[in-house]
Amino acid sequence: MTYSKEASGPSAPHTGEEAAAGRGLSSLNARLADLGPRLGSAAGLIAIAVISWWLGGIVFFFVWLVAALVVHFEWQRIVGGERLTARLALGSVTLVAAAIAVRSQIPALGVFILLVMALVVGQLGGPGRRAWFGGGLIYAGGLIIAVLTLRSSFPFGRWAVGLLFAIVWGTDAAAYFAGRLIGGPKFMPLISPSKTWSGTGVGIVTGALVGLGFLAVAARFSQFDAIAPSFALLLLGLILAAVSQLGDLFESWMKRCFGAKDSGHLIPGHGGLMDRVDGFIATAVFAAILGVLRAFPSPAEGLFHWM
Repeated sequence: MTYSKEASGPSAPHTGEEAAAGRGLSSLNARLADLGPRLGSAAGLIAIAVISWWLGGIVFFFVWLVAALVVHFEWQRIVGGERLTARLALGSVTLVAAAIAVRSQIPALGVFILLVMALVVGQLGGPGRRAWFGGGLIYAGGLIIAVLTLRSSFPFGRWAVGLLFAIVWGTDAAAYFAGRLIGGPKFMPLISPSKTWSGTGVGIVTGALVGLGFLAVAARFSQFDAIAPSFALLLLGLILAAVSQLGDLFESWMKRCFGAKDSGHLIPGHGGLMDRVDGFIATAVFAAILGVLRAFPSPAEGLFHWM
């Protein structure tokens, strides 16, 4: 009995500390439970994106056209409603036609086709969701038109799309880890319950810095002074990273409107493809519009010249 009391006396506080540490470790493990599938899926998707980006041409065209078709399918499936098959068929034909128009250096025609057919697709479903039906086609079409417009903007296209990759991926990764390791108050809990202020802030800053890092490397392989890191490009990176986060929030809001947790089950740890490219869609569309509005010889060039 004496041995038992001596052993139990000093060990009780230590046992409490171990229990607290165990609870903390369990909580951390729970918050990172999906890390393995997410890393594996992200590595595969990044590899496909990077290969298509570097090769450009027809490879880039088909990879991102398929991405746009999948995004359109996932959107229309979430919205549901009448004549789903007809909406998907007509939308797919529209995306192919718009993509061909952009590849043929007639982006205005691609936008015109997209907007007109979005009105047609919107009329195929029942009342009350027509804007959602047509909006899904515009959402997917915005992706393919934006990336093709930027990537084909010789000679800055490769670096423009690479910059978007770096910013969006850097933002996503930093926001994920900061949100789970730091935690804290939620950013918009009614729209995205897992998004925190810490994750959002760290993600935006990190995404911009990763973008600058990409530009520092790109400047060594290009002949363009405009690609070198600068304060103006840092500000652009911060804006693009913030737009990426808004794109993520928009897709979360869209899914909540229809009671969906994920856009699909295509990608382990991520859900559907739309869950993976939501931030990139918003960033690519914003960058393409900004580049066009700046009236340089090519949209991609408009992202780099800030003299």
